[in-house]
Amino acid sequence: MAQLRIFSYLPNPRVWKATIAARFCGVDVEIRGASGKELRDWLWDYDARPLAQSERESLSSLARTGRVGLTGAQLFKTDAFLQAQPFGNVPAAFGPDGKTGIFESNSIMRAVARLGEATFPLYGRDAYEASRTDSFLDVSLVFARDSQIYLLALSDGTVDAAIHARARQAFALYASGLEQALSPRRDTLVGNGITLADICFAAELALFMNEHAWADQLSARGLDKILHAGIQNEYPLVFAHFDRLIDHEHFRLDLKPYVEKLLSKAAA
Repeated sequence: MAQLRIFSYLPNPRVWKATIAARFCGVDVEIRGASGKELRDWLWDYDARPLAQSERESLSSLARTGRVGLTGAQLFKTDAFLQAQPFGNVPAAFGPDGKTGIFESNSIMRAVARLGEATFPLYGRDAYEASRTDSFLDVSLVFARDSQIYLLALSDGTVDAAIHARARQAFALYASGLEQALSPRRDTLVGNGITLADICFAAELALFMNEHAWADQLSARGLDKILHAGIQNEYPLVFAHFDRLIDHEHFRLDLKPYVEKLLSKAAA
């Protein structure tokens, strides 16, 4: 039995925070899920699975209205799922008992690190490194919130100049802090080894690169890409660190194909 089960839409770089951490720590993580559209036809539960049409009818009492990302969709969430995941969203992680729920991708990643701390110190080597790691994770949440609003607006065609400006500012603040943290030239954000701070950064930047898939929509609104062609010159240490990470054996299985696909769209 897996030490942690995660249910989510896929592909999802925020889920990969946990799978990358699991490779470092030797933790057994099980992933269940499908594309966002397909999750409309799944039972949202510890034992998440696709529903047959007949089940959709018999389980109509479980139907809930989706919100962020699946706004207005009819989703089938069990009472047990909502007890474990009180905000009702994904990614949703569960302990082996199926009752203990963990929500928010950074917290799910932290759970993996704690389960495997004896194998690899992803939370740093002392209380100070752990707290510095937490500092980066907390800052990432500020960026992640604005990036999610931006990417959802791009995907549903509602992006405007105000949303774009807020995302641009959020990225600039995040990237500037990371650039400073990596100066003078450092190979990791905290201490002398990879920590959760590096994993979170790589996943969040990979997710933000979905902007490349919506370049035509931005152009039609007279908006430029935030990750424009010269962005690496503005934050050279940040992007060099990102390149190192996605080539790392524990990162590349998840992130490299995803990033290369988005970069090919940018090139096109």
